[in-house]
Amino acid sequence: MIRVLLEGRGALGEWRDAARSLAGSGVAPEDIDWREKGRDADLFGEAEAHSSLPSAVSSKPLTVPPAFIALAEAVICHSDPMRFLLLYRLLWRLQADRTLLDVASDEDVARARMMEKSVRRDAHKMTAFVRFKEVGSGISLNGRRKFLAWFEPDHHIVARKAPFFQKRFNDMDWVIATPKGSAAWDGETLKLSNEACEKPDLTDPADQLWRTYYANIFNPARLKVKAMQAEMPKKYWKNLPEADLIPGMIAAAESKVLDMAKRQASEPLPFHDRLQEAARKVPAAPRSPAGTLAALREEAGGCTRCPLHSKATQTVFGEGPQDAQVMFVGEQPGDQEDLAGRPFVGPAGKVFDKVIGEAGIDRQAVYVTNAVKHFKYEPRGKRRIHQRPNMGEVTHCRWWVKLEIDLIRPKLIVAMGATALASLTDARQKLSDIRGRAIPLSEERTLFVTVHPSYLLRISDERLKAKEMARFRDDMMQVRTLMAA
Repeated sequence: MIRVLLEGRGALGEWRDAARSLAGSGVAPEDIDWREKGRDADLFGEAEAHSSLPSAVSSKPLTVPPAFIALAEAVICHSDPMRFLLLYRLLWRLQADRTLLDVASDEDVARARMMEKSVRRDAHKMTAFVRFKEVGSGISLNGRRKFLAWFEPDHHIVARKAPFFQKRFNDMDWVIATPKGSAAWDGETLKLSNEACEKPDLTDPADQLWRTYYANIFNPARLKVKAMQAEMPKKYWKNLPEADLIPGMIAAAESKVLDMAKRQASEPLPFHDRLQEAARKVPAAPRSPAGTLAALREEAGGCTRCPLHSKATQTVFGEGPQDAQVMFVGEQPGDQEDLAGRPFVGPAGKVFDKVIGEAGIDRQAVYVTNAVKHFKYEPRGKRRIHQRPNMGEVTHCRWWVKLEIDLIRPKLIVAMGATALASLTDARQKLSDIRGRAIPLSEERTLFVTVHPSYLLRISDERLKAKEMARFRDDMMQVRTLMAA
């Protein structure tokens, strides 16, 4: 058994050097006893730790994916004494399986990810709750003010976060003291120490400003004690000047909410009547004649039949001549359609225009609409990702599709995609089973089924995409034939 004694204060280099030597010599994880100075030295004595490690004898170099380095840099900061063994075991196993870190269910990987998450959370708390207090009075000899802060981290993150504070507070001298070490900046050098610090007893004139600020932004109506305890545990509260206000604020929250309700406005503000009077003088926009496509579009503009209207920019109604012989029905508007207020103007619309043009169909002569009139999406950052409407939403929008059909009276309806098919019929047939077929809906009306143009955009294989594009073009040629019949 080889015993290795490390400082264990969040420095990856010391563990990496030892691990590289041990793994290169073929020492298995179970043959190493990792120890941490200050924790295990008192029990076993530093003299018992091996001062020299075996020289690497393997000719095959150790390699790891870049993801392991990022993971190790976080895990090595964790306070769990088993972190050294865990990282070495991952290093050992990665030599045989480079994809190990992608296996989320692996016990070692899962534990390392949990440690990484805990360290990152602790680092975030440090940036959020470190509160500097000025020491001394006036300007120091080097022309800079001096500050001291106390923080109690769970892990060895002082060295990890010190560069952040150096950049953020570059124009002042400061020391961040913690039970796990300290960091100091004097305008030229960032100094780190692993020596545990004692909590200083400091006050600052700004403490009262913090209390005043916190007392004024505290909203008792939005009080969530459990959320406060989860985001700001008690060990952080006790180091903040406004902490002594929190128990009293929580205790008085209910009575303050009742008091706020009593003080709420019972009458309109003084300028309310003037605004209402001005609004009454604005002439109403002329309404389109009843029974016209324009009137139906105006009515749909205020549709609230399903929840989709609340997130969409606007209703995207159909467009085309009111006497069109052919109606194309798609699924729902996309991102660009939602912004423009017109159907089929985005990427799928460009494919649609190109193919029907090649088939000899004039878009200006046909009516184009969607089964659902509002854009359904999931926000991801600045992007809005398309979400397929469910049957409840499709059923609500049948109202508008039926009114469009009754008003336009097309001889041919082209359902593009499964959602359009579900909107137009109650059939439970698969789209692939009836694609390319003309299905009688009544004596005067025919249904033709094909795919939605967006399906073609989702095909990554170029050969398959070309094949499906040709098939969609054939479908539009059939539509052109049916139009002429």
